[in-house]
Amino acid sequence: MTVKCPRILSIAGSDSGGGAGIQADIKTITMLGGHAMTAITAITAQNTIGVQSVHRVPTEMILAQIESVVSDIGVDAVKIGMIGSAEAARAVADCLDKLGIPIVFDPVMVATSGSELADGETIAAFGRLMDVASVVTPNLPELAALGGKDEILRHGCHLVVKGGHGEGSVIVDELYAPGGLIRRIEGKRLDSSETHGTGCTFASALAVGLGSGLDLNAAFEQAISFTRIAIIEAPGLGAGSGPLGHQFVTDFQDDNR
Repeated sequence: MTVKCPRILSIAGSDSGGGAGIQADIKTITMLGGHAMTAITAITAQNTIGVQSVHRVPTEMILAQIESVVSDIGVDAVKIGMIGSAEAARAVADCLDKLGIPIVFDPVMVATSGSELADGETIAAFGRLMDVASVVTPNLPELAALGGKDEILRHGCHLVVKGGHGEGSVIVDELYAPGGLIRRIEGKRLDSSETHGTGCTFASALAVGLGSGLDLNAAFEQAISFTRIAIIEAPGLGAGSGPLGHQFVTDFQDDNR
């Protein structure tokens, strides 16, 4: 069934600079016609240059936020980003396991600026989130840290291998099912340093597509288009890696930009 206004829950950290995390998720979900709801896992003092401070939200409060929106508004799809702690990762996985809806897990480890957002114990607990995820969306360094493609796929989820951290003038994004490659999209590499929040944006866009009733292939294609155009439309804010221009994306179906 196609939902006119998909209800999307983002479980992620807050970025005070508005470029990534919860803020990027809300902007992406809204621009794609969804209703954004949040369970904040951490509060960061963050800008385009880096992360200056992190305050992690207690696991009980993360779960309370999830229960609050699920019990009243309902949820059509979930996006998980920065999770905060190993305890939170395991508890959130247990909570979501019973919902039976699409779950997009973006295994955030390091911010675009290079700041660490997950310690070793938390990364080790990501396996439980991959067990309940419909699709996992690591960048290339995250893919390596999680043991590679085969290790992720053994959890039974789908996998997007994002090529943004690769070399060359062409970016290759690949979509895998547990049985192997099902879609490959190539695009020219954009000459831009305004890439803060690209992973959050892509994962949120993918969640909106799935929550709207699109199949994974179509949602994957839409998420790539939206993210690329948001990079092109970046307003050039801050002295470092600037935020995307979510608010300026009006035609995200144009694959030739």
